[in-house]
Amino acid sequence: MDIAAKLADLGLTLPQPAAPVAAYVPVVEHGGLLHISGQLPFRDGALVTGRLGTDLDEAAGYDAARLCAVMLTAQIGQAVGGDWSRVERIVKLGVYVSSSPDFTAQPKVANGASELMEALFGDAGRHARSAVGVAVLPLGAAVEVDAIVAVRPA
Repeated sequence: MDIAAKLADLGLTLPQPAAPVAAYVPVVEHGGLLHISGQLPFRDGALVTGRLGTDLDEAAGYDAARLCAVMLTAQIGQAVGGDWSRVERIVKLGVYVSSSPDFTAQPKVANGASELMEALFGDAGRHARSAVGVAVLPLGAAVEVDAIVAVRPA
């Protein structure tokens, strides 16, 4: 599985995995699962901020969720030491969308992350998911995405 090539085909590059911004670790591997902390959307080193329905539209939210998925992929790559064959399945994504009270397209925003996982990992990228609207996210981020990923032993 050549994730870097698939990203390049999509016009994306794998960034350095983001460091934690508080008292947690980015990934915990336990019982054959990677539990990946929420990842934020970065474009050219800058955090994508704003609230969907007020500051940003659905398309911008979709793009922000996709950027979160790129960072999730970077965290997965670091956790498996670059051995993508260890990745068995993307089990679940949790997508949190900073939303105005009348914004209800969280599932469409979350598709930005979901569709990238499937594009990168094929059928193994199809997953269960939550898409939740929230009042505010850390650092004013527009979207945050966490994940559970099944992996083979090292």
